[in-house]
Amino acid sequence: MKIIDITHFIKDGMVVYPNNAEISISAYAKISDGASSNLSKVILGTHTATHVDAPLHVFDGREKLEDLPLENFIGPCRVIDTSHRKAGELVEVEDLGEVSEGERILVKTSNSDRGIDEFYDDFVALSGDAADFLADKNITLFGIDYLSIKQRGSDDNRAHTSLLEKNIPIVEGLNLKDVSAGNYELICLPLKLKDVEGGPVRAVLISR
Repeated sequence: MKIIDITHFIKDGMVVYPNNAEISISAYAKISDGASSNLSKVILGTHTATHVDAPLHVFDGREKLEDLPLENFIGPCRVIDTSHRKAGELVEVEDLGEVSEGERILVKTSNSDRGIDEFYDDFVALSGDAADFLADKNITLFGIDYLSIKQRGSDDNRAHTSLLEKNIPIVEGLNLKDVSAGNYELICLPLKLKDVEGGPVRAVLISR
């Protein structure tokens, strides 16, 4: 059994999507200053690094993070390699091939080679048509390897709305650089946060 960590580190001052909460990690107490233990203080937004979107993210009054069944986040998944899609392009329906009802789908793009150490506007995103296609297939979960699923600056919001309207969680900010296309077991548990529209996750793939 091989465990592949597909989660980005959360680091002090790291890149966030524009207009999202900044990240701060600092010492709160230090043994060297006379405290009985070392403690840290972490301030971050719910859409930091590798994270999940719940329907409340784009629909007022809809399901919160706590309402999403844990079953969505644990089980078989398939990684689809769409690395041929370069900066500024979209993952389209034809890139996804055959998709079965109930699948967990993670899409690897050229974003994984660029990482998230810097923000770039022209990240590869999911097209609205592809989102409609996946929603019609009633998939269980969708993930992509940058901080948003939606093309920056686009008026087409279907990448979010088509999936979240059907309670399909979206995992953004995955690190798939060292992951090959194929079938895996996914464990991707969100932090147990109350009354929020999303939250950081620790995501791993298991290859047997």
